[in-house]
Amino acid sequence: MKPARSFASDNNAGIHPQVLRAIAAANRGHTVGYGDDPYTESAIRNFKKHFGRDADVYIVFNGTAANCLGLKAITRSYEAVICAEAAHIYSDECGAPEAFTGCKLIPIKAPDGKLTVDSAATAYHGIGDQHHVQPRVISITQSTEMGTVYKPHEVRALASFAHEREMFLHMDGARLSNAAAALGLNLRQATRDLGVDVLSFGGTKNGLMAAEAVLFFERARVADFLYLRKQGMQLASKMRFISAQLDTLLSNDLWLKSAQHANRMARLLERELASIPRVKIVHKVEANGVFAKIPRAAIAKIMKRYFFYVWDEEESVVRWMCSFDTTESDVKEFAKFVARSV
Repeated sequence: MKPARSFASDNNAGIHPQVLRAIAAANRGHTVGYGDDPYTESAIRNFKKHFGRDADVYIVFNGTAANCLGLKAITRSYEAVICAEAAHIYSDECGAPEAFTGCKLIPIKAPDGKLTVDSAATAYHGIGDQHHVQPRVISITQSTEMGTVYKPHEVRALASFAHEREMFLHMDGARLSNAAAALGLNLRQATRDLGVDVLSFGGTKNGLMAAEAVLFFERARVADFLYLRKQGMQLASKMRFISAQLDTLLSNDLWLKSAQHANRMARLLERELASIPRVKIVHKVEANGVFAKIPRAAIAKIMKRYFFYVWDEEESVVRWMCSFDTTESDVKEFAKFVARSV
């Protein structure tokens, strides 16, 4: 029998028990749909406590949509978005950002998953030339697809570079909670205070069922986002069940406790793997992901018992993710099986 928990993705984890209880509690009687309900009002108040009273908050239920809609709101079809080559918007969203916004995505090589001012600058050209797309947004992922975390000064530098050129900084925060926990920052300190203009706030990877949000800060407000969300098929009729999840996540530091635990389990996994010959950690373990190079023949052996993703087939690099519900015994049992398999 395969173990109840795998290391494939934090998307594969279940729903946090507190969140399940919140959904059940919201399932009483009737209330107005499409977000005009007390649960959504409470969730938005909670977001504003974390990000500022003048933050504009729009609840959606899909991470790809959060990215697409957030980018759509601040771009025109002849503009471009600069992002890392491994960015989710470029490599894992089936071309949705380009299809929905009409913009061109410009991928930049980033071996550790992080853009720098110097690397972003290589895509900033053709300004004012009618034959070229016009760079309008720098999009970063926090934490990155490689499990690394942008340091505050790195985000601030990219924001300054963008704002000096009348561009926006967008953050794909699918795992923002893990990054903020790793940095010892609150949610505002990890985003708005560093110059982020538009945030895709992720909840699904941190113990929610299906709940995300798009947040706009001072420079990037859009009066018509209500219509973009509806047109983008992300206005949930029974929004209270989505809002109740986010409200719970943002209450009593649940977002932080869950992220800290997932990060701690990833560091434990790193330590357990360190003693295994022929297993090499290839990226810094800074959030809740562990990337390791292992013998090619071992991959199939381990997959017979545990499902996970091969990140780079040519280099035999695999990705192992920890979640809010990963236990120490899960980690140690998995590491022992890896040791036997390699």
